[in-house]
Amino acid sequence: MSRVRKGEPWGRPAAGPADTEVKGSDAELAACAAAQPGVRVAFRPAPGSDLARAIGLHDAGSAVLEVPIDGLRLDQQPEIAVNAVVVGTPPDRMRWWNRSPRVEVTVDGRRRFEGRAVAVVVASGQYLRGLDLVPRGHPGDGRAEVQIYELARAERAAARRRLPQGTHVPHPCIHELSGRRVEVRIPGRPAPLEADGKPWGQVRGLSVEVLPEILWIVL
Repeated sequence: MSRVRKGEPWGRPAAGPADTEVKGSDAELAACAAAQPGVRVAFRPAPGSDLARAIGLHDAGSAVLEVPIDGLRLDQQPEIAVNAVVVGTPPDRMRWWNRSPRVEVTVDGRRRFEGRAVAVVVASGQYLRGLDLVPRGHPGDGRAEVQIYELARAERAAARRRLPQGTHVPHPCIHELSGRRVEVRIPGRPAPLEADGKPWGQVRGLSVEVLPEILWIVL
């Protein structure tokens, strides 16, 4: 699949009414995609839906256009995400006291990072809790954007303040990568996992694979 860039045509004329309707959060939309891959959805987003914000959706539309949404397949629960996965402390919640576990990050089979990081973000979308976390993110381009937050304790507050406008990047200690398969390994004690804004316990590692066109949103 060719990469869609911002400003380029995206989507296709709607083939008719949606197959199903989802009301609620990004996590609920992801659960629908896991159960029915390729489904065409009329999405009525809950307030705070980051995916809806990325595509400019406020309510289900009039079925004139449908756009493909990529999925992120995890090797553990919740199985599918449609916006962003975070290992460690989410960047909008990081404080000076949050630990930076040792992590190893591999992208498309190549080891790209070894060191300590407060967070590793793997995102197909752009926003997290309404903040412009991944300015280069596009929910339908067939790739995942990866950010590794190797921030010193004294650097975190300033980076956090820049999240709303997306000006926290570029930054020499926020490593930006892109690919289709991402593996995160944590040699020490486990770190928190968040998917589509929902906590999912602690993990020692995670594998994430991009699934292009896991669903279509009918606008």
